[in-house]
Amino acid sequence: MTATSENQAEPVALLCPELTSDPFAGYARMREQAPMLTGTIVDGGPPLWLVTRYDDVRTVLTDPRFLNNPAAGPARNSSSIMKMLNIPSDLVEYLAEKLMQIDGADHRRQRTMVAKVFTARRVARLRPQIERITGALLDEMAEAGRDGAPVDLMKAFCYPVPITVICELVGIDEADRGKWGEWGRVLSTPQEYREQVPTVLRECVDHVLEVIARRRAEPRDDLISALVQVQDEDGDRLSEREMVTLVFTLVITGYETTTYMLGNSVLALLENPDQLALLRADPARWPQAVTELMRLGPAQWGLPRYPTEEVVVGGVTIPAGSPVMPLIIAANTDPRAYDNPDKLDVCRAAQQNHLGFGQGAHYCLGAPLAIQEAEVALEMLFTRFPDLSLAVDREQIPWVPRPGVTQVAEIPLRLA
Repeated sequence: MTATSENQAEPVALLCPELTSDPFAGYARMREQAPMLTGTIVDGGPPLWLVTRYDDVRTVLTDPRFLNNPAAGPARNSSSIMKMLNIPSDLVEYLAEKLMQIDGADHRRQRTMVAKVFTARRVARLRPQIERITGALLDEMAEAGRDGAPVDLMKAFCYPVPITVICELVGIDEADRGKWGEWGRVLSTPQEYREQVPTVLRECVDHVLEVIARRRAEPRDDLISALVQVQDEDGDRLSEREMVTLVFTLVITGYETTTYMLGNSVLALLENPDQLALLRADPARWPQAVTELMRLGPAQWGLPRYPTEEVVVGGVTIPAGSPVMPLIIAANTDPRAYDNPDKLDVCRAAQQNHLGFGQGAHYCLGAPLAIQEAEVALEMLFTRFPDLSLAVDREQIPWVPRPGVTQVAEIPLRLA
C-alpha cells in the first residue's frame, strides 16, 4: 500500500486480541494515534486504509467518489475470494452483487423497490405485531426463569425478536425460519465456515426460489409477493437472480445487527443503572435512548469503500481503487464530534448524526424497523422484569471476535 503522505503508525489487524477484547479502548487509541492508519482485517490479509475520525468517516460514507464495488476495487478481488470459498460458478453472482455491494443505477433501482416496503407508515403499522411477538417471548422467559434459573437473553430474546419480525415482513413462513439462523452464521462469516459455504449458499438460494414460486402461486401482503408482482409486470426491472439476492440479504442483515444491538443495549443499561432509572421514571425517553445506544454499537466498521480517483482523507493521499475502511465505532466515540463520547447518556440530544446505520446512498434501509424493534423490545423487557440482573460477573461475558460488530455469545440473566 502506498500513499504520498507519511504515516508512521504500525499496521493494525482489526481482529487482533487488543481490539476484540476491549474494542472501545482499542479504537480510541487508534483514533488518537492518527486520523488514517493502515491495517488488515486479519494478519496477512489484504491491506486497507483505516479511517478513524468522525468527519473523515462521514466523508468516506457520503462522498460519491467512494464506491462499494467499482471495477478498480472489489471486482478485481472477487474471483480469488470466490475461489478460496469454493463457490460454484453458478452461485458466484448471488454473493458478489448484494444490495450493499452495488452502486449507481442498479443500486438505486433495487433500493427504490425495497424502500416501498420499509416506509415509515408500514413500519409504524408493524408496532402491534412487534409488541405481540415481544410479549410472547417475555412470557416464555418468565416461565424459564420462574425458579430463579438463569435465562440466556441472546437465545431467548435478542435473536428471536428480530428474526421473527423480519421473516414476517419479508414473507418467510414460520416453519422455515429455523434454517435462517445457521445460514446467517455461515454466510456472514464465510472465512470461519469455509467448507460449509457452498452447501449453505445452495440451500439458501434453492429455498428462496421455492418461496418465490409459492408467492407467485398464492400472493400475500409481504415483500416477496411485492417483488414477484414487479417482476411479472416488467422483468427488465428485476431479474430472478436479483430477487433471490435481495431476499436473503434482507433477511440476514435484517436480524443480525438488531440481535447484537439488543444484547449490547441490555448490558449497557445494566452497567449504567442511573441511566436505566431515568428511563423507568420517564418511558418517553426510550426513542432517544435507542439512538444513543445505537451510537455505541454494535457496528465496529462498515464495508470497504473504493475511491474512483485520487483523494485526500485525513491528510493522506489515497490512490484510486485503494480499499478504505470506515471505522464506525471510532467515529461514533470521537470527542471531536461528541461531548463525553464514551458515556452512555440517554438524555443526549436526540440527533440522528451517529453513523451506526451508515450515511449517504447506502444508509441502512431497515433503520426505522430496527429502531422500532429496539424501542419496543427494550422497554417491554425492563418493564416486565424490573429486577433484571446479570447472573454472572460482567467479566465473564467477553466480546466475541466477530468481523465488523461488537457482540457477545450469551447473556445469562436472573429475572427476579
